[in-house]
Amino acid sequence: MIEALTQALARCHRDGSHLHAAEWAGAVRDEADAYAVQDGVARTLGWPATRWKSGGAGPQGPFSHSPVNPQVDSRPLLGVEAEVALRLGADGQPEAMCIAVELVASRWAEGMDAPALLRMADFQSNAGLLLGDWQPYRALDWAALSWRLHLPGQPEIVRRGGHSLADPAGVLPAWQRHASSHGAIAPGTVVTTGAWGGLHAATEARGTLAFEGLGEFAFSAPASR
Repeated sequence: MIEALTQALARCHRDGSHLHAAEWAGAVRDEADAYAVQDGVARTLGWPATRWKSGGAGPQGPFSHSPVNPQVDSRPLLGVEAEVALRLGADGQPEAMCIAVELVASRWAEGMDAPALLRMADFQSNAGLLLGDWQPYRALDWAALSWRLHLPGQPEIVRRGGHSLADPAGVLPAWQRHASSHGAIAPGTVVTTGAWGGLHAATEARGTLAFEGLGEFAFSAPASR
């Protein structure tokens, strides 16, 4: 079932189709199965292992990780997430950071209502990553950092803090343990580090995201098909 689901999800990435969760009930028994499907799909599609998403429910976890499509999946969006991405140096530590917007969409017809393990197998519903300008990494007062997100036709979101780990780099030790099991981590690898304020509903990948101390990122991506 792992190989069958791997090939089915790879087809969805290629042709924009969806799978129905009920037809794959029991195909993913645990997180190890979900990660095996992720790895298989990324390998089948030829993704380089240089873009990842990672996040945790809190400083002690649980954590989850996923390769990220180097391109934007132009299927209809479920929403976007405000994030900070890190770029790693040769020592595996962050050397640069930027404002990032994760696009969220699903290869499951049920979207976010699909079972959690099936969503994990589907790269945690990732549909691409939009990156702002890189700047040298430095520690900020993340827990008190103000940020704002403007999406077309919606009231502007203005908040302070809201990252589950209070520090985006807090996810790196858990991610490194996971990623290193797949081989050496290449310098320049990008890791986006979890949502600020959760998932923000959106039907198009266009808007402006600003973080105190990091500047402003006006983002856009191709319209959904």
